[in-house]
Amino acid sequence: MNAYLGVDIGSISTKGVIIDENNNILAEKYLWTEGNPINAVRNLLDGLKLQLNDDIKVKAVGTTGSARKLVGAILNAQVVKNEITAHAIGTLSLYPDVRTILEIGGQDSKIIILDDGIVADYAMNTLCAAGTGSFLSSQAKRLGVEVEEFGVHALKSKNPTKIAARCTVFAESDLVHKAQIGHKKEDIIAGLCKAVASNYLNNVGKGKKIKAPIVFQGGVSKNIGVTKAFEEAIGEQVIVDKYGHLMGGLGIAIFAKNQGREGEFDFNIKDMVFETKGQECDKCPNNCEIISVYRNGVLIDFWGNRCDNGALI
Repeated sequence: MNAYLGVDIGSISTKGVIIDENNNILAEKYLWTEGNPINAVRNLLDGLKLQLNDDIKVKAVGTTGSARKLVGAILNAQVVKNEITAHAIGTLSLYPDVRTILEIGGQDSKIIILDDGIVADYAMNTLCAAGTGSFLSSQAKRLGVEVEEFGVHALKSKNPTKIAARCTVFAESDLVHKAQIGHKKEDIIAGLCKAVASNYLNNVGKGKKIKAPIVFQGGVSKNIGVTKAFEEAIGEQVIVDKYGHLMGGLGIAIFAKNQGREGEFDFNIKDMVFETKGQECDKCPNNCEIISVYRNGVLIDFWGNRCDNGALI
């Protein structure tokens, strides 16, 4: 059986999906990047391979996410695309009528507006971590609650606390103050969930026409408290798929399959030595920063150059 691998690697988490010819998911894995994308990919492939039968052969690979170029070079990927494209393709494969995609990840968030299955508009927020997964995780630790339990606590609240979450620093000080003056923990958590939704809609979603069907994805979509907050703020049902945290990987796997360019893929990269080097090119006034990737001491890819001079490094 032919199969296709999609890897979505970000600064916080690394996701992998293997699909068959009909886009059915044969294997999936979600793990933390932990600041080492190369090691994360090694562990990802080990986890995916354990889920497959010996007769399944990966014929094409696609990568997306912030480290897509690096991982694409390591895996010799046929397709390397941005997250907007990957998330749109993945979501459309499950929800062909989707009009709005809300996505909140570990350190960034995005909104994608679709019209008849085509991306009509989008926006991303990467300037501030307020309202992202890492923001919620840090507040969970401060409150002594597992972030996975945030949603359950939020739904218990009858009077959510108002939290100023437009900035991480202000949100933390406001949270501490509200806790000190006696606000209940579930009310503070519910307030944080509402603040995340409000912050997203007032920044990433500012000026966008949010229309149903609406699909919410990314790691934060697993927080039922934030999902409820979005539904209350928008006034529409918000769909959360069980594969919502893997949608980028699913989309880039489908993209790789549909490209029609196939090759043999080797899961065993554990014994290979990968090294990255960054250097500034001084051969022209651009002073480009060139990133080079080596496998077992041999250059396999580089990027960052804005002219041919950088290609000679």
